[in-house]
Amino acid sequence: MKIEILKAIAAKDLLEVRQNKAAWVPMVIVPLIFVLLLPLGLILAPQLLNIPLDEFLADPDLEIFLANMPPSLMKTLEGLDAVQSAIVMGLGYLFAPMFLIFPLMFSTVIAAESFAGERERKTLEALLYTPATDGELFMGKVLAAFIPALLLTWGSFVGYAVVVNTAAWPLFGRIWFPLASWWPLMFWIAPALAVLGISATVLISIRNQTFMGAYQLSGSLVVLVLALVFGQIAGVLYLSVGIGLLVGLVVWLAAAGLTAAAVRSFRRSQLLSAAGG
Repeated sequence: MKIEILKAIAAKDLLEVRQNKAAWVPMVIVPLIFVLLLPLGLILAPQLLNIPLDEFLADPDLEIFLANMPPSLMKTLEGLDAVQSAIVMGLGYLFAPMFLIFPLMFSTVIAAESFAGERERKTLEALLYTPATDGELFMGKVLAAFIPALLLTWGSFVGYAVVVNTAAWPLFGRIWFPLASWWPLMFWIAPALAVLGISATVLISIRNQTFMGAYQLSGSLVVLVLALVFGQIAGVLYLSVGIGLLVGLVVWLAAAGLTAAAVRSFRRSQLLSAAGG
């Protein structure tokens, strides 16, 4: 497998993503909402809108979360006042699983553009007749989705940490984020979800004729993230370090199975036939 060929395929796919507004606009807007608007809203809204403290903190989700919170996580709230505790619970714990939308969204939108998007633009046939092997073609497209998805996810994480710590500095007087539970989320679960999203999108794109069709179908994987979010809100599942490692293992196993299926399904002749049809 030649590295130069992989780089060429990945570079071409990323160029086409940049030229497709439907692909890159969501990758800009969604991080802005999650990284900037939501944390600033939670930290600054009570002060700017003069919301009474007891009214602001009387959130049923926070009450359920706190009531069922395991002792190991409760230690992170020791010594904090009511406002600080609400911020840590909201932005440090409840909000954490929502960040897992990023690797899924970034990877699926790029992968959908790489496979179904090329078929839609009628450029797939020329690519499939290049000297690149099936394996090089597949890996080049996978890398074009996986590496940017992870870099964008980690970049959003860094941006979120800067915004949260800066906005909350007057209240905490110190850097309190990230919490330990975020490390397995970002560096264990996020890569697994990116692989899972890419593999699912490959399988969908092989049979789907349009970029939007492939992206919308693969986007249904967000249900997995929402299950983690609602599990935390309901007090059923808390993403501590140990639980995060376990969830990541499950996702990696699922991603391995889907990747194996995608590799078996990815055949140049099959894509040519589908593109021609």
